[in-house]
Amino acid sequence: MRRQYRSEIVLEEGLADDPMAQFARWFRQAAVAHVFEPNAMIVSTADAAGRPSSRTVLLKRFDDRGFVFFTNYGSRKMREIDENPFASLLFPWHPIARQVVVTGSAERIGRDETAAYFRSRPHGSQLGAWASEQSRVIGSREELDRRYAELAERYPEGEQVPVPPEWGGVRVVPDAVEFWQGHENRLHDRLRYVADDGEWRVERLCP
Repeated sequence: MRRQYRSEIVLEEGLADDPMAQFARWFRQAAVAHVFEPNAMIVSTADAAGRPSSRTVLLKRFDDRGFVFFTNYGSRKMREIDENPFASLLFPWHPIARQVVVTGSAERIGRDETAAYFRSRPHGSQLGAWASEQSRVIGSREELDRRYAELAERYPEGEQVPVPPEWGGVRVVPDAVEFWQGHENRLHDRLRYVADDGEWRVERLCP
């Protein structure tokens, strides 16, 4: 099942000055290469005792402040972030033999920013955010479908759906971002930006 990776070498002098600009460059390249859902990322959190959990979530925006995704604030991931406000993000771009790993602190975004994004979502997704009490036990699929149907009747297509109070955005503010490029013979490139007194320094890691 092992494959040899054949890719161009990534050198320090070819990197952008900061990790967000470098991520934007690689993200565009992943999209051009038709990587399926290049914004899909594995979000890992840990509870107060250090027990980790992971799940796939869609990145919704990124800028100089960090990486943003949205979730139910009662979900397992959010409960763990409230207990232990750090997270890791992994972007697995297998078709182009690349991955990006982000580590940093996690924080809730403002309600205005959450509301603006919520109103941009498809009507069905807005209803789904109300219908699902994410990570909580539910008796059956029928119960979930019934909740959704009741909400669809209350808020028909074209009518504004209010933002759920327990739903919102999370921003991961990076303190390190690693860019991994696969190569032959396991001689992969691993270049990591590390925050250092308000600046970013780049270090190369052995594969």
